[in-house]
Amino acid sequence: MITSLFKKLLVFLAVTLFVITSHAVTAADPKPKEVLKMMHRVADWQLNDWKTKGFKYGKADWTNGACYTGLYSAGTLKGGKKYLQALVNIGNDLGWNTGRRRFFADDYCVGQTYAQLSVKYKDPKMIAPFILLADSILAKPHDEPLNWKNSIQLREWAWCDALFMGPPSLAYLTTATKNSKYLDMAAKLWWKTTDFLYDPSEQLYFRDESYFNKKEKNGQKTFWSRGNGWVLGGLVRMLENMPANYPDKVRFEKLYKDMIAKVVSLQQADGSWHASLLDPESFPVKEMSGTGFFCYAILWGLNHGLLDKATYWPVAKRAWDVMVSSVNADGMLGYVQRIGAAPDKVNAESTEVYGVGAFLLAGTQLYHYLKH
Repeated sequence: MITSLFKKLLVFLAVTLFVITSHAVTAADPKPKEVLKMMHRVADWQLNDWKTKGFKYGKADWTNGACYTGLYSAGTLKGGKKYLQALVNIGNDLGWNTGRRRFFADDYCVGQTYAQLSVKYKDPKMIAPFILLADSILAKPHDEPLNWKNSIQLREWAWCDALFMGPPSLAYLTTATKNSKYLDMAAKLWWKTTDFLYDPSEQLYFRDESYFNKKEKNGQKTFWSRGNGWVLGGLVRMLENMPANYPDKVRFEKLYKDMIAKVVSLQQADGSWHASLLDPESFPVKEMSGTGFFCYAILWGLNHGLLDKATYWPVAKRAWDVMVSSVNADGMLGYVQRIGAAPDKVNAESTEVYGVGAFLLAGTQLYHYLKH
């Protein structure tokens, strides 16, 4: 009897110790070298996928343009030279040109990477074609309403995704050329889109006008995770290029803090965000493109003193943990919602290049956070 009780006690103590130890391991902050190793796994998988299968979309396509932002970011860290070289090779292949639809924000998303590479390598040829395009964008009147008709997206930033594609490209061009006119236009057009698509009561962006009156199964408004991830990713990349005394900076920072507070309130227990922000049960599974961009934006704010560590670091850590859990053995990032315009289903085999971009952007910010 005593022996039996003693054995039960030992088992209880062993289980308790296991739970405590497991929790301690889970709760521990990741090490910078672990973050870097995981980033390289994901980035190397992407480069190898392009090498073996070719580019699924055109090299100047927005999907790849979003991926390039993450590859560039990873390239600035230890062991990242091959990612920068890959981007230079792509730029050379494209003749440093953007996509063929000149005023469509998706087609000049690559401009932000060209601008960053130009600054890094002090090579003006990398931005010469984009400067010509940007000057022609600035010369347009931008006086059309943003109603979702007549292919407005080919001329104006009439959908929320455009806020990641267009504004940062012009903002980074200001950094590269030291001419504020590109950032000024980016800010002006940012607020035009915001006035139209931002819902102040929810502190989130509709994808475009066609979603104003759409509802989810639970009766809530339709706010797409990745769509708002595009916005927050674009927002911090705008702020990245703003001087401390820039006239609109305070307004951008307020929008950033408002959106972050709302987004954080919608994080799921596993650390992710589901495809539909206000009806997470409509697609009840983690989604990595929205989660990746949210994680990136939160960590950027922590690194730049805009967010409180006690409140926001646990959120970012949980997000990173669930992102890492979505990387399979060979480095492919799963649970990335495929190309679309609204919340949709996702699974372990779903992957897209822009999810990789978000993962690497978040990882870079996490690496810097942990190093300081």
